[in-house]
Amino acid sequence: MSISESLRRRLAGAMILGLSPALALADSVDSGDTAWILTSTALVLFMTLPGLSLFYGGLVRSKNVLSVLMQCFMIACAVTIIWIFVGYSMAFADGGGMNAWVGGLSNAFLGEVTRESVSGTLPETVFVMFQLTFAIITPALIVGGFAERMKFSSMLLFSALWVLVVYFPVCHWVWGGGWLAEMGVLDYAGGIVVHITAGVASLVAALVMGNRNGFPGTPMMPHNMTMTVTGAGMLWVGWFGFNAGSALGAGGDAGMAMLVTHVSAACGAFTWAVLEWIKYGKPSALGTVTGMVAGLGTITPASGYVGPMGALVIGVSAGVICFYATAFIKQSLKIDDSLDVFPVHGVGGMLGTLLAGVFVSAELGGAGFAEGMTMGSQVGVQLTGIVATIVYTAVATFVVLKIVGAVLGLRVDDDAETQGLDISQHEERGYIL
Repeated sequence: MSISESLRRRLAGAMILGLSPALALADSVDSGDTAWILTSTALVLFMTLPGLSLFYGGLVRSKNVLSVLMQCFMIACAVTIIWIFVGYSMAFADGGGMNAWVGGLSNAFLGEVTRESVSGTLPETVFVMFQLTFAIITPALIVGGFAERMKFSSMLLFSALWVLVVYFPVCHWVWGGGWLAEMGVLDYAGGIVVHITAGVASLVAALVMGNRNGFPGTPMMPHNMTMTVTGAGMLWVGWFGFNAGSALGAGGDAGMAMLVTHVSAACGAFTWAVLEWIKYGKPSALGTVTGMVAGLGTITPASGYVGPMGALVIGVSAGVICFYATAFIKQSLKIDDSLDVFPVHGVGGMLGTLLAGVFVSAELGGAGFAEGMTMGSQVGVQLTGIVATIVYTAVATFVVLKIVGAVLGLRVDDDAETQGLDISQHEERGYIL
């Protein structure tokens, strides 16, 4: 066959595909990739509902268990609506002259998303839904910073404004082609986008709202560790979708991300338990599952770039550093970040983002540096991403909290806090006494 004849046939085929979007979709979509990301989407939503809900629900006092479950549930609903309206577009659409900072509104109301539109080897609908689950869990994590004292109405308004002002822009910086993406920052599954933003926001919320009545003098122990450990197990399993799903395909990258995720979680849990054993004489279930979450959060930004030995170091480091960060925040600074979101997710996200720039090195078992990058330059980019995200998130969160406080007030009154948010905010009880 001559070159001209081959070209003629290719052009004819292209015309047929152009006239038939369904054929074009079938030609570009990979069914294996699609099946895996559909599964991963369900796993990441499972992390919030019911995983995080039960994990947090067991950690609060019994009079507040329903309030935490309700907050996680309603955040999922509210963020979904906002995501459809403008969130997906702000995160992933071309922002024109502002593209370094935020996406535009060209895809508001998912106006350009159809059955036939594709994103890589996936139907775009699958990509939209997968990314939505990340947008849901991030503000849900922040609930742990103000648990047991924020008004339900204020929580809803805060969460809505926060994803608009913080999550969508930072997501665009890193994953939507923004300025950090242009610099070459490594954040495979959300160390910056999810964990640093949520951790910093939780710390700011705890500082702005003040401690719970009685903290730190009055013990505020988890009311149901069985619930918490059950939720932790769901988080561990769901995190495979979180990290391995971020490969956006079913292949070697997803397989390695799943492996290193599991290794880091196990090392984080084991390390935290050993530290408690040494310091207090006995390991606790609470400490073990907290170490697991620290290991998971810390490996998240590095999960697609590092190898098993890198994951082992990251997991152990997470167990040690987050263990002492938690004690420092609660015992030394006496800041009532109720469920330890900043020392576990915030500090873990920073640590993992930094170490991604080290263990990506091929000599250390990682995927290797991008062209033109060295370990020094990559670590510099990682530090830039960390510092910029901390500063922006802290300032923006503070402003959002002040706005919500001026409009609705942030805290329930002392009587409502003593009574518990289940009754005062929802007129229900988690348990029949």
